[in-house]
Amino acid sequence: MRRWALMVLVPFALLTVVAMVLLWPGEVQREDQTPGAGQLGGEVVSIDKETCAEEVADEVNGCGTATVKVTDVAEATETEGEPPAEVGEEVEVSLPNGPGAPRLDVGDDVLMLHMATPDGQTFDVVDHRRGSQMWVLAAAFVLAVVAFGRWRGVTSLAGLALTFFVLLHFVVPGILGGESPVVMALVGSAFIVLSVMYLTHGFSLVTTVAMLGTIASLALTGVLAWLAVWGLHLSGVTDDISTTVGMDLGVDMRGLLLAGIVIGSLGVLDDVTVTQSATVAELARANPDYGVGHLYRAAARVGRAHIASVINTIILAYAGSTLPLLVLIVASNPSLGDVVSDQVLAQEIVRSAVATIGLVAAVPLTTALAAVVAGRLARD
Repeated sequence: MRRWALMVLVPFALLTVVAMVLLWPGEVQREDQTPGAGQLGGEVVSIDKETCAEEVADEVNGCGTATVKVTDVAEATETEGEPPAEVGEEVEVSLPNGPGAPRLDVGDDVLMLHMATPDGQTFDVVDHRRGSQMWVLAAAFVLAVVAFGRWRGVTSLAGLALTFFVLLHFVVPGILGGESPVVMALVGSAFIVLSVMYLTHGFSLVTTVAMLGTIASLALTGVLAWLAVWGLHLSGVTDDISTTVGMDLGVDMRGLLLAGIVIGSLGVLDDVTVTQSATVAELARANPDYGVGHLYRAAARVGRAHIASVINTIILAYAGSTLPLLVLIVASNPSLGDVVSDQVLAQEIVRSAVATIGLVAAVPLTTALAAVVAGRLARD
C-alpha cells in the first residue's frame, strides 16, 4: 500500500517541482510613487485645537493643527537629493477628519504623507504606525502555539512560514509577471500540500492519505469554482481595489477570483483530511477486526459531526469579511432577487458555496481512501 501511495505522490511531486522551476517569477517591477511624494514616520508631540468656522463633515479630530516630530525618513522621497525633513525635526499638520481618519493623541506614532509643491513640502497624517504592537501580537501568537503544541507547534509555525514564502515569492509575483492566476495558485497550492503537510504532521501513512485526499478535493474545488465563475458570469471586479489591480497591473481578475477560491479552500481541506485520516487510523488500531466498510462508516460519523461545525465556520468567516456589505444590503432593503443577482454578493456566495462543497466532498474521499489503506494493512 505504501508503494502504491508513492507511485501516485512521487510523479505528482516531480511535476509540481518542475512546474515551479519553469514558472518561477523574476524580479517584480515595482510601481513608481507619485513624483515628489513619500512617507514619513513621526510622533505627535502636541495638538492645538481651535473652534471650527463651520461644521465639519465626519468630524474626527475637529479643527486645528498637530505638531509631529519626524522619527523615520526611510520611505521618504528626496527632492534634489534632500529629504523633506530631518529626523528630530518638528512639522505642523492639519488635524485629519473624514471617514477613516486616525484619531490623534499626544504620543501617538503616526504615518505622514509628504508632497512637494511649488510652495514647499506639505505634510498630512494618514494613519497610525502599528509596527511595535504587531510584533507584540506576533510574539503572543508564537508563544501560545509553542506553549500548547510544543514540537508540533514549532513545525506548524515552520509550515506557516513556508506557506507565506510560496505565496509572496512565487504565486503573487508570478501573477504580477503575467502568468495565469489559476495556474500559479494550483502549482503553489500543490507545493504547499506536499511540503507543509509533511512538515507539520510528519512523514507517515496517515499524512500521505490525508495529502491524497486534499489533492483530490482541491482539484474538485477548482473545477467547481471554474464552473460557478463562468456560469454566473462573474468578472472578479467588485470594488476600487480589484479595479485598480485589473486596470493598472493588467491582472486577469476572473482568474484571480478563481485563484483566491482555491487558496482559500486549501487550509480548511487540510484540517478535515488530516482529521479523517487520523480517525480511521485510530479506529483500525483500536479495532483490528474492523473491515473497510466498518471503518468507513464509523469514521464517516465523526466526519459528519466535524463537517457540521466547519461549514458554519466557513460561512461565518466569509460573512465576517463582508460585514460592511451585509450592513449596506440590510440598510438598502433590496428584494431577494436583487440581492442574489448582485455581483458583489454573488461572488461571496460562490466563494462560500464552492469551498463548502469541496469540504463536504473531502470527507468521503479521504475516509474511503484511509479505510482501504487501513484494511489492506490489517490483512497484510
